[in-house]
Amino acid sequence: MFRRTFWFTAGAATGVWATTKVHRKLRRLTPESLAAQAADKAVEAGHRLKDFALDVKAGMAQRELELNDALGLDAPDGTGELPAARRPAALGGPRPAGQDTQRPPARGTSHPPTPTRRYPYDPHNRNEDH
Repeated sequence: MFRRTFWFTAGAATGVWATTKVHRKLRRLTPESLAAQAADKAVEAGHRLKDFALDVKAGMAQRELELNDALGLDAPDGTGELPAARRPAALGGPRPAGQDTQRPPARGTSHPPTPTRRYPYDPHNRNEDH
């Protein structure tokens, strides 16, 4: 008698447990639940992207300081002026004698650009309008 009661109770408990599990899974698969899960994932991804962007920005600032130190761009008076020896090359100022100021034509061009043509013709460019 106790044996039958034990197995009946065990079967009923298993049935209730299985039914509860199935209903929970079905509720998670409704369109509203799936939309909420997708929204949560999107918000989480947005937070991760924001954190990444902040890390990149901090790294860029640190690297800029390192480059400024290496190039000697840190002015003690805070003006940010370039040192006199670097000013002409960096800012396109007067060039030392003997340097050619004309640029060579771009790769793939058959002739240098003229004032009437905005862009030189490139025979290998497939992105132009025909």
